[in-house]
Amino acid sequence: MKNLLALPLATIVAGLATVGTAHAQSASEGIAKYREMLQDGNPAELFEMKGEELWKQKRGPKQATLEQCDLGLGPGVIQGAFVQLPRYFKDTGRVQDLESRLVTCMETLQGFNGAEIAKTPFGRGEMANVTALATYVATASKGMRFNLPQQHPQEKAMYEVGKRAFFTRGGTHDFSCASCHGADDKRIRLQELPNLTKNPGDGIGFAAWPAYRVSNSQMWGMQQRLNDCFRQQRFPEPKFGSDVTIALGVYMGVNAKNAESIVPAIKR
Repeated sequence: MKNLLALPLATIVAGLATVGTAHAQSASEGIAKYREMLQDGNPAELFEMKGEELWKQKRGPKQATLEQCDLGLGPGVIQGAFVQLPRYFKDTGRVQDLESRLVTCMETLQGFNGAEIAKTPFGRGEMANVTALATYVATASKGMRFNLPQQHPQEKAMYEVGKRAFFTRGGTHDFSCASCHGADDKRIRLQELPNLTKNPGDGIGFAAWPAYRVSNSQMWGMQQRLNDCFRQQRFPEPKFGSDVTIALGVYMGVNAKNAESIVPAIKR
């Protein structure tokens, strides 16, 4: 104790910081190895298989498949579609992400009630099917690079709205998306938090969802991921496919340009 007290305060603080940094790095490496082991036999593959079956199955009041669903690259084309979403669609007159676009196809091609699907809780009924379909479609673009279009005025406007929403603080804790994801080298406990205001790198942040969450044995799409972020910020939770969630998707997706998609990923 005498030897410790004899040291200058700055030396003690520097030593503790070094220990803390080394512990954090070791923990991060351990988590990375854990995820690598889980990736072999990732349960997300089951959702991908279910999504493929749903895509090709005749369902709904019209007893039709989704094989003519246009996700931006033409009817039925899924490879490469995910890494260019959200984008503007002329038939709906709005910018849509993968999940909201799938609901549009389920409504127009199969006759489902899109509004009812949107009100269904995540993981239940047709909403669970939307997640499976999104996993299937997104997986077809695995290894491809994100390149969201920004030519249409609405696409550009949604980027700006998403940027503003990302930095808007509020709720009981005065949080914003940027509180956790607006700077480098942030973490919650052992969880590293990517900086989503710039390209965070391959398979991180936007480029990793839909993903299987080990902590609750569920498959989550970006809509649910954003919904839960709002919940954690103590904001009112947004509606499925709302403009604010689409705008945030545009902002993060454009910022992730050239990042490689690793969907379906696995998360804690």
